[in-house]
Amino acid sequence: MIWRTKKGDVDLGRRALIMGVLNVTLDSFSDGGKYLAVSDAVEHGRRMLAEGADIIDVGGESTRPGAVPVPAEIERARVLPVIERLAALPGCLLSIDTSKADVAREAVERGAAIINDVTGLRGDPEMAGVARSSGAGVIITHMQGTPRDMQISPRYEDVVAEVGLFFRQSFALALGSGIDSMCIAFDPGIGFGKSVAHNLLLLRNLDRLRTEGRPLAVGVSRKSFLGKVIGSAAMADRLWPAVATTSYCREHGGSIFRVHDVKEHLEALRMTEAILEQA
Repeated sequence: MIWRTKKGDVDLGRRALIMGVLNVTLDSFSDGGKYLAVSDAVEHGRRMLAEGADIIDVGGESTRPGAVPVPAEIERARVLPVIERLAALPGCLLSIDTSKADVAREAVERGAAIINDVTGLRGDPEMAGVARSSGAGVIITHMQGTPRDMQISPRYEDVVAEVGLFFRQSFALALGSGIDSMCIAFDPGIGFGKSVAHNLLLLRNLDRLRTEGRPLAVGVSRKSFLGKVIGSAAMADRLWPAVATTSYCREHGGSIFRVHDVKEHLEALRMTEAILEQA
């Protein structure tokens, strides 16, 4: 399985990727404000790379439930200096986590190789054109509603079927916009307009969500449904359930894992691949 990015092709056939989360925000749910300073963000990016992250995903607007949109100029000011400095590091593959076409365009110009859009290329009518013209890899995420309202009362007749249909429709729209099919990956959007039951159904049926042979990205790291499943409100208690979920999802078709705690997830991933003889 090949995933095409701005900086070349990545072979996902035998080895999955760890995408380290770098939130340059004030209000992200687990680390808001912690890496707002450019120097702190770059240092954290370096630390995740040293721990084995394959990709650093830089975001300047929180997508936590209830989050308020950030103006594009503020988002640019947060992420572009960080991307510029990290892009200078040898072998650093960068992703820009944004739903704004202008932010994505400038981020790719400064060194990002992947566009990670939680609105699935539908939040900004110019985003598909940016993805096409830039040649960046693109992660198309399913989200019901917007971050501000997505967790108020998510409803589905059949969440697995509906997310699968969204992927097929998005694939057709992306191809119709001229995006290279090899650049596309999909993310079921765990926690983005889903209840605990919806999240578990999607994870249980992950292999059914594979679309046109394209990679699946999964992000469960530190999300609240983990705490609800284990009956704990402590953020620290979400680590090992998330690590277990990474191993499970690798066995069931996941290829890209968006995480906060790189070392722990990477070790679980490599062990799972060794068992599966995919290391």
